[in-house]
Amino acid sequence: MQAVPAANRDPIQAWLMDMDGVLVHEENAIPGADAFIARLRDLGRPFLVLTNNSIYTRRDLAARLLASGLSVPEEAIWTSALATARFLEDQRPGGTAFAIGEAGLTTALYEAGYTLSERDPDYVVLGETRTYSFERITRAIRLVAAGARFIATNPDVTGPSPDGPLPATGAVAALISRATGVAPYFVGKPNPLMMRTALNALDAHSESTAMVGDRMDTDVVAGLEAGMEAILVLTGVTTREDAERHPYRASRIVDSVAELVEELG
Repeated sequence: MQAVPAANRDPIQAWLMDMDGVLVHEENAIPGADAFIARLRDLGRPFLVLTNNSIYTRRDLAARLLASGLSVPEEAIWTSALATARFLEDQRPGGTAFAIGEAGLTTALYEAGYTLSERDPDYVVLGETRTYSFERITRAIRLVAAGARFIATNPDVTGPSPDGPLPATGAVAALISRATGVAPYFVGKPNPLMMRTALNALDAHSESTAMVGDRMDTDVVAGLEAGMEAILVLTGVTTREDAERHPYRASRIVDSVAELVEELG
């Protein structure tokens, strides 16, 4: 996988960025993130904040960011739930789904014209939830075994909590797969499909768009595979040493988004 050299790329006109580790850490804004977002808005540059978290709606996430001191409009937020709903709307318009998840997922499915059903659905759609129900996981297993198509919002196997890691969508998907022999189709990062749906939402082109993230295995690889400039920031989970262990390289590495403010002009 080869990134397009910076000298050969079009000037960056649109920006995609991860949320956790890039703009915020837990409930606190990362220094410089407020200036970066403010500059993008002042210049009228198109941007989207991306997250694999499918629990929350755009409105929820905008409110959480605002509480951290970051003013991001709802329409500038793109989640794996929204990408999943867009994918299903394109694949099978007006379909039915048995969904495991919270408001972020169910709202996105409703808005895409989907009907939620436990009887012979077109899809089983697995998303993130704070409390996975054994009863609903069992129902999902039986529906997939009976022929429902298996979709998952994202492959993350754990999520953070104050007490340590929690099982996340990828771990529960593995349980369902082991019980049924059916592998899910993951829509969220690192699937470049999520990047493509985000680019389409912005009406932007990959050659003039940058993806900013803190993880090599999701943000950076998804950006590279979608043909974008992939910028790694060191304010999240990845160090420079970690980055060197991967078989692909970020287009560039910066300490934080604060370094990107000046290049916006």
